[in-house]
Amino acid sequence: MTALYASTPGDSRGRLVFEQEYDFRSPFQRDRDRIIHASAFRRLKHKTQVFVEHEGDAYRTRLTHTIEVAQVARTMAGALGLDLDLTEAIALAHDLGHTPFGHTGEDALDALMQPYGGFDHNAQALKIVTSLERHYAEFDGLNLTWECLEGIAKHNGPVPQPWPFALSDYTARHDLELHTHASAEAQVAALSDDIAYNNHDLHDGLRAGLFTDDDICALPIVGDAYAQVDAAYPGLAPKRRRHEALRRVFGVMVADVIKTSRGLLEGITSADQVRSNGAPVVQFSAGLWADLKVIRAFLFKQMYRAPEVVEMRKRVTRVVEGLFPLYMARPELLPKEWAEDVAAATQDVERARLVADYIAGMTDRFALAQAEAHLEL
Repeated sequence: MTALYASTPGDSRGRLVFEQEYDFRSPFQRDRDRIIHASAFRRLKHKTQVFVEHEGDAYRTRLTHTIEVAQVARTMAGALGLDLDLTEAIALAHDLGHTPFGHTGEDALDALMQPYGGFDHNAQALKIVTSLERHYAEFDGLNLTWECLEGIAKHNGPVPQPWPFALSDYTARHDLELHTHASAEAQVAALSDDIAYNNHDLHDGLRAGLFTDDDICALPIVGDAYAQVDAAYPGLAPKRRRHEALRRVFGVMVADVIKTSRGLLEGITSADQVRSNGAPVVQFSAGLWADLKVIRAFLFKQMYRAPEVVEMRKRVTRVVEGLFPLYMARPELLPKEWAEDVAAATQDVERARLVADYIAGMTDRFALAQAEAHLEL
């Protein structure tokens, strides 16, 4: 049953360019389908989550992470009476703006773009779906609904000023009310991201040998999960034991958000009331959030800053740092349509944003191949 505070397709604020809607797909279903068919979505399969894409077949990529986020988001949205299609669309789009090499690539590109306004992957995701995807006859981008664009832009909460260029430029034409909270659907997508990566990074870190099952048994939530598995399945094979424990960790996080958010949503009777509320309505409990901080601190030290991960971060940072000035100086190395746009740019900031758009769209393997072909690293 749809809740009063849910977003509903019939009440959508519509699309920037009017399109006739159809009976067999709601506006939010069309949003989801367009995101899945986008070029930027396909490229996520060869973009880093934590480990660079070529380091192993078993680790999460940005695409498999996104699929896991969408699965968690649909589960929580259903339990809270929200629109499943809008929630899924926002979850599927939330990482479209990521550069090659994950946050390492983003940090490098942001540093290079500081003279030109910086770089932010959330803002880049909005730019992709409103401008850079160019397949349709009547508009650039995907012409998504206002609700979906709002969720992409501010699923992590109101956007503090100064707004990144891509956000300020678009909202001047189609006001996304960046100063308010997003819909409950977008808030679910945001917490689904937290749930997915906290769980699967533990799994990938174990697979990579960066820490052991005994190490993570000292962590809150995780230790209890392993104890439950050991009590129910004494002598279980190590890989099965690990899987059973981590799926319980997953379940604890999901159940906590649903229970906590049901309480926060009591008395809220519309999607607009969600937006004007002074705080998020989809949250972890204070106790579980404190536990997650401990898990995050562990992952930061033992995984994200592990010597082998840091060494790869240095290598891929050099790739981005080399490609950006190369393309700025030699736009003829870009594909024809990109080269023409860069060559025609009359200002350095315009040229830099075009080059940043091109680099941000690269997959890990393509960026490495370009570096091998043109740079001496």
